[in-house]
Amino acid sequence: MSKKYNVYGIGNALVDLEFSVTPDFLEEHEVKKGLMTLVDEDTQHRLISAIDHNNTEKKSGGSAANTVIAVSQFGGKAFYSCKVADDEFGDFYLKDMEDAGIPTNFDRQDREDGVTGKCLVMITDDADRTMNTYLGISAGLSTNEVDEQAIKDSEYVYLEGYLAASEGGLEAMKLAKKIAEDNDVKTAITLSDPSIAEAFGAQFREVIGASVDLLFCNEEEAKTFTQKEDLLEAREALKQDARRFVITQGKNGAMIYDGDTFIDIEPYKVKAVDTNGAGDMFAGAFLYGITNNLGIANSGKLASLAGSKIVSQYGPRLKWHEVQELLHELK
Repeated sequence: MSKKYNVYGIGNALVDLEFSVTPDFLEEHEVKKGLMTLVDEDTQHRLISAIDHNNTEKKSGGSAANTVIAVSQFGGKAFYSCKVADDEFGDFYLKDMEDAGIPTNFDRQDREDGVTGKCLVMITDDADRTMNTYLGISAGLSTNEVDEQAIKDSEYVYLEGYLAASEGGLEAMKLAKKIAEDNDVKTAITLSDPSIAEAFGAQFREVIGASVDLLFCNEEEAKTFTQKEDLLEAREALKQDARRFVITQGKNGAMIYDGDTFIDIEPYKVKAVDTNGAGDMFAGAFLYGITNNLGIANSGKLASLAGSKIVSQYGPRLKWHEVQELLHELK
C-alpha cells in the first residue's frame, strides 16, 4: 500500500534574504565566514542595513523546507512541520509552501503572535555562503508542531539537524523519530552544518539512538561528528550511526553507503556561484529518487545533477522547468 507522502520534514521555518558581500565586509562586521551563526534580531537588522543592496529576493527557506520543496518539485509528495508567527513574513512563508504543493501543520493548527524567523544569507565571490540566522518564533518549535498522522502517512521522516540546537527542537526530533519507528516509517537526518555537528554532537546521538535509516552530511560534518581527521576513518565510523548514509564532497561528487558497499557518485562540472542550499537540494533529490523507484545509484546521480545546477545560480531553489529538464536528462 503506497503512502500519502514520500517525505515528512520538520525544521526551522526561515524566510531567506540573500545578498552578495565581500570577504572584507564579513571581516569588518566580525561575521564567521562559511558558517551558520545564530544571532539576535538587532544584529541581523544592523547587517542588512550595512549591506549595499537593492531589492532582494525572499524565499521560504530553512534546511528541511528546501529539501521537501525539492521533493515536491521533482514530482514527489511531501509534508512540512514548522513554526511561523501570525505576521506578514508568516503569511508569505505559508503561501510559498502552498504554491510549492506542500501541506503543513498550520493546515490544522493556529499561528501564535511573534516574529517569523529570517536567515540572512551572504554570498562571497568564491561561492561560499555565510548565514546569520534569527530564529524568531521558530526557536520555540516543540513537540506541539509534530504531526503524528502525517508521519504515519509518510515513507520517510526527515529531521533537520539545526533543531538539535534547542531543547524544544531536540524533543521534537526525538518524538518524530519514535513515532516513525513505532509505525515502520524510515528516518533520515541531516547534520546540517559543521558548527552544529561540533557543538551538538551529544544531542545528535540522543536522536540517532541505535541507528537511523539514512544520514546526510558533507565531508567536514562527517569528520567533525565522528571526531576523525581522515574521511575514510569517518565513513567507517558512520556505519555505527546509520544503516545508509550520503557524504557530499562538493566538486568531487558524493559517496553513498548503501548498507553493504560504497558507491561513488560522479560530480557534474559547473562554475559555482552560490553553494547555499546545495546540500538541501541533494537530500531532496535523493529522497525523491529512493521513494520513487530510481534506486540508490540513480538517485545519487539525480541528486548530484541537481546539486550542480543549484550551485551554478543564486538561491537555494530550482525553477519548476529546470527540475523537469534534470529528470529528462537522467533518462
